[in-house]
Amino acid sequence: MFKYKYHIFCCINERPADNPKGCCSRKGSPGILDYLKKTVHEKGLKKEVRVTAVKCLGACPHGPSVVIYPEGTWYTVLTINDAQEIIEKHILNGRPVAHLLMRRH
Repeated sequence: MFKYKYHIFCCINERPADNPKGCCSRKGSPGILDYLKKTVHEKGLKKEVRVTAVKCLGACPHGPSVVIYPEGTWYTVLTINDAQEIIEKHILNGRPVAHLLMRRH
């Protein structure tokens, strides 16, 4: 079995606009997912880092939701700049990005 150093899960769940839970997709998560996948590829990290689109991670009000394993670090990733910071600090240097950590849901 192939084991990655990091596995990044990015929620792209979509709900109707009037759903009170909201959804990560309407908050921009498809663009964040695309950025993460592209960056992992461009930096030559595909053998070490896997990026996977998932449906609901259950943290809808706090999204767009990204969780990184094996640590189980949950992030609220609002912008491409947030995603870039996670790649640079967490993925490349092993340091979670404190100000992007998701508050308990």
